Amino acid sequence: MTISRLLAERALALTWADIDTGAREAAKTFLHDTLCVGTAGARAPLADAVLDAAVRWGQGPDCGVLGRPGVRLPQASAAFVNAFQIHAQEFDCVHERAVVHPIATVGAVILSEVDQASADARPVSGERLLVALVAGVEVAATLGLCATTPLKFFRPATAGIFGCVAALISLRRLPVETGVAAFGYALAFASGTMQAHAEGKPALPIQIANAARGAIMAVDLAEAGLPGPQASIEGPFGYLTLFETAHDLSPLNDPAPGFLISEVSWKPFPTGRAAHGGIVALQTVIANHGLRADAVAEVVYRAPPLIYRLVGRRPTAEMAPAWARLCLAWLGAVVLTRGTVGLADFTAESLSDPAVLSLAERIRVEADDNLDPAAFTPGTLTVTTTGGQVLSHTVTAQLGSPAQPLSREQHLAKQAACLDFVGLGATADSVADMIDRFETLPDAAEILSLLGASA
Repeated sequence: MTISRLLAERALALTWADIDTGAREAAKTFLHDTLCVGTAGARAPLADAVLDAAVRWGQGPDCGVLGRPGVRLPQASAAFVNAFQIHAQEFDCVHERAVVHPIATVGAVILSEVDQASADARPVSGERLLVALVAGVEVAATLGLCATTPLKFFRPATAGIFGCVAALISLRRLPVETGVAAFGYALAFASGTMQAHAEGKPALPIQIANAARGAIMAVDLAEAGLPGPQASIEGPFGYLTLFETAHDLSPLNDPAPGFLISEVSWKPFPTGRAAHGGIVALQTVIANHGLRADAVAEVVYRAPPLIYRLVGRRPTAEMAPAWARLCLAWLGAVVLTRGTVGLADFTAESLSDPAVLSLAERIRVEADDNLDPAAFTPGTLTVTTTGGQVLSHTVTAQLGSPAQPLSREQHLAKQAACLDFVGLGATADSVADMIDRFETLPDAAEILSLLGASA
């Protein structure tokens, strides 16, 4: 049996009754997080340009776009724009061990699917959407866990497209053979490298957007009867063989008990996840010692090599928001100046603030000797003051991770802030209430009317 057949069978067989209580709650929690983050993404830098490009590919009455009342696009284009908005501000949830943002892709695809179904008068229930979400996250995160070496391709996109196909297999109730073919076309469409990350370019969320659109195209092609490659995961030119330097199939063949959606982490700040440990450590030092920006001589965050690789870059006066979100030196300077980092901190004025840039020059990231290519912790922040005092704090778990989850109050505050960012703050309580009973909804698309994505 090929792995693609195994994955198709698992996605098709999964039911709500199979999913444990913890995974059910995680599915609703991170659906809520993704919806609100994606709605806030309507105001992300370049989001309007992305929408303008998508409109050129055709318009239609089928699907809405989060945070954009009255905008309707064909399904694949709506998924493309929504996926961009979900990831564009680096605020979407992440599976740390897999180094995958699984719901940026999967969430955008299932939203477009239920919106399309509702427009066609064949509504999809909230329960079915949640099952598909769990199925999709399981595939995307498991592929990430199979990797045993550092990522060179952008795994949230390259693994994400396979997760999207699994979710669509679940929602469309595809025959197994059709699902296998769809995975084969997902391989044909899979793309995305770390070059965009290295240069801090908006091509990073575009790669996620392309994965969401590609998954819909892959499934449509398979449903149209086109035969696809069978060994798309493990074949000699399959996903794991080509996209990962080395891999281990055991997470696919012998999955751990439970569901991987229960291991997904919130992002408390709209930045690269690798920056969060340093941000929290600096906030802790400020709170514990009353540290002021003008008393800082040097800040060093020593952490696993993945952290240095992802957010160890240096700030410049001309940097774009995408670069700044992945620059711990600049983010740390913002924290020292304003106490935290929020959605409103990435304006041109903020990015070119000479006082913040000067402070950022005193902050740097160092790589330790941790051999785990996916390790985010432990990391130790050390501050040397102008008076010669040395202050430090060690982070052993990231805020928002399963080991240190957000409280319900923190979760709701994040979602309310996201909606307020686009002028939809008044709907926050209604959105949260609908999420709490989401599995009872006869039409999952009902929630989109609260998020500016209705006709």
